Formats: sequence, structure tokens, C-alpha cells
Amino acid sequence: MSDTTLGASIREALRGSNQDYTTGPVGRSIMLLSIPMVLEMAMESVFAVVDIFFVSRLGADAVATVGLTESLLTLVYALAMGLSVGASALVARRIGERDPEGAARSAVQSLLLALGISLVLGALGAFYAPRLLALMGASPGVLEIGVTYARVMLGGEAAIILLFVVNAVFRGAGDAAIAMRVLWMANALNIVLGPCLIFGLGPFPELGVTGAAVATTIGRATGAAYAIWRLTRPGGRIPVARRHLRPEPRLMGQIARLSGSASLQALIGTASWIGLVRIISTFGSSALAGYTIGIRVVIFALLPSMGMSNAAATMVGQALGAGKPERAEEAVWKAGFYNLIFLGVIGALFVLFAPGLVGLFTTDPAVAVHAISCLRVVASGFLFYAYGMVLTQSFNGAGDTLTPTLINLVVFWLWEIPLAYILAIHLGFGPSGVFWSITIAFSTLAVVSALLFRRGKWKTRKI
Repeated sequence: MSDTTLGASIREALRGSNQDYTTGPVGRSIMLLSIPMVLEMAMESVFAVVDIFFVSRLGADAVATVGLTESLLTLVYALAMGLSVGASALVARRIGERDPEGAARSAVQSLLLALGISLVLGALGAFYAPRLLALMGASPGVLEIGVTYARVMLGGEAAIILLFVVNAVFRGAGDAAIAMRVLWMANALNIVLGPCLIFGLGPFPELGVTGAAVATTIGRATGAAYAIWRLTRPGGRIPVARRHLRPEPRLMGQIARLSGSASLQALIGTASWIGLVRIISTFGSSALAGYTIGIRVVIFALLPSMGMSNAAATMVGQALGAGKPERAEEAVWKAGFYNLIFLGVIGALFVLFAPGLVGLFTTDPAVAVHAISCLRVVASGFLFYAYGMVLTQSFNGAGDTLTPTLINLVVFWLWEIPLAYILAIHLGFGPSGVFWSITIAFSTLAVVSALLFRRGKWKTRKI
């Protein structure tokens, strides 16, 4: 591809492409989808580091508050990711089948289901926030300053879940540029409001760590509202109309079954982080704060990489809908290779420059030593993560959510958590034992996923 053609393709990807992703060169299709998806996930990764950048100025207890609450929110993210998988897979399959009406019905029913679930869980999370923090091993200092932060973040679950699902709808339809712009808007608000509400700049009240939660929730809620507005505008790939607002229990049931398995899959994977945090918390606030900073920086790299994985999932869903399983498989392996190059470079930079990166977030030597160790150990496995992420999402894009669910169960709950406990406590490695368990588990996931993907059963999945 010439430089002129490459530049034109990048501009097309950022503007929003009208390409039919079931035809044409696979590499170009992946690029048109992945560029806005990578940038979308880059904005989500900025969410993960902006708050911790400012909150770290408030001390170890404030950082630990964010870490513990984020661990609780992994349950919310699991639900959001599960609903997103269901919505994206169904929309992509209907688009590949040339059924825009079916895509519109699937999109709206997914959003209605997400709204109802998130409102109930948000109310429960806000009410039980103090008990949940205590259950996670929060120190008295963390409980003193962190309850309101947890109430706002857990109570604002609807913003998180709706933003995930509506952007998944756009990705499944191939409108990745819209999802990208939505995250840009949400993140811009968070970056501006975060320091204002944390430190009380100008006319804003000084809310401390709670200000970070308020800023993040406002940003996400605004992004979700804008995305839903864009979805209802005429002229898009999904012709959403007022008639689609009527609840369809049968279709909701189909979405719930598909998303339920995907949510369990994500829950098994993300909830394992709660177990890791519980082990880390036994080593004190400094270790927990260091782990929180290190993992936030790791997520900063992994979330853009997830954009490549989402591009592969969209390609798989649409290609299977068009009856082209070979095209779907080719897209997965190419996306995995591109992801390998990206994460390989990022991982090397993290290993080499870990002290400088950690220095952006903390000057506390006791915290920094754990953050540097976490960053270097986890980044050393990035080459495996690259293929593991793409393969897992590709199963989901095909509607085969059971296979990655079982993989996650074995790798994370029967392997990673016991290994972390043994290495950290029984063998005396301390927090480093937890970090090594993460690297070993994700490397295992990549190998197992590749072996099962080659068997090809996902190609015959009907949804």
C-alpha cells in the first residue's frame, strides 16, 4: 500500500467508512475498523489513568480507595462487556446478512435490557458501598475518605453500561468512528472536570477523591446520551425508529442468553482481579497503591489493543453472516499479528522506562517500588496477550461465548488466583508473586485459545 493510499485510508477510517466489510482486501478492512476502535479504546484507557494521576496527589489512602472501588466495578464492567458482546455479535451478524431491520431491533432491545439492569444494580451498589469496601479489606483511613467516592461510582453504573453497549452497537454495524468520537467527548469532560472537582479550582467545590468519581460519571453519562442520540438519527447503518422502542421479550431473551454467557465469561476474568487485590491488600496500602498504579498503566496499553480485538470480532460476525468463514479466520490471524507488533513495542518500552512512567504518578518510594515491579513483570507477557485478546474476542464475535467462558474459568480461577496465593504468601515472593501470576495466566490463556480456535467449531455457530 502506497503512502498516498495509506493516508487516504487513515482519513477514511477517522471520518467513518461506508465500506462493506464482507468484501474486499481483509487487511484494509481490518485497518479501517481498527484505527477508530484503537483510538476509542485509547480514550477509555485515558479514563483509567487520568483519575489516578490526580488522585495520587492526595496520598496512598486515596489511591487505595480508587483501587478497591475499581475492583468492585470489575463486576459492573463484566456485565457491561457481556451485554456489549451480545449486542455487537447480533448486530454484526444481521448486518452481514443484509438485514438492517433485524440490526435495529437487536440494538434497541439491547439498550433497553442494559438500562433496566443497570438502574437496579446501581441503586444496590450505592446503598451497600460502605459494606463492600470493608469486605474488600479497606483500612479505616480508606473508609473515612472513600465511601462517597464508591457511592458515586457504583451508583452511576447506568452511565458505564449504556456507554459500553451503545458503542458496541456501532462497532458491530461497522460505524467504529462514531464510537471513537463518543469516547473522545466523554474523556475530554473527565479530563477537564477531574482536577477542578478534586482540588476545587475556580468556582468548583473541592471534593477530594470524590471529585474524581463525579467527573468520571458526568463524562460517561454525557457520552452515552450523545451516542444514543446519534443512533436515533436517520441515515446510519442501523435504521432505528420509534417502533423499535416496544419491548420484545423473545428478542430480549435471546440477547440475555447470549450476553449472560458473555457476562459470566467477563465476570470470571475480571472478578479474578478482586481476588488478586484481596491478596495484595494483606501487604498494606503502599503495596496496594503500587499495584493500582502499575495496573492502570498496563490497562493504558491493553485497552487500545482491545480495539484491534474488537475489529477482528466485527469482521468475524459480519463474515459469518455473509457465509464466508474463511474470510473470518483470515481476519483473526492478521489482526493478531498486527496486535503482536503493537503490544511488543509497548511492552519493551514499559520494561525499559518503568521508573520514569511510575514517577509520573507517585514520588513515594514505598509505593514506587511495587508499581515498577508490577509494570515490568506484567509487561513482559505482552506478546502472549496480543494473540490471546484477539482470539477471545473472535470467539465472541462468532457468538460462541461458551468457549472463552470455560477458558477464563480454568485459567483465572483454577490457575491464576491459587498461583498468586502460593507465590505471594506461601513461597514468600510478596506482591511480586501476584504480578508473576498475572503474566503466567494470560500467557496460558493465549496458548489454550489458539489451540481451540484452530479446531474451527466457532464457524458453525448460529445466532
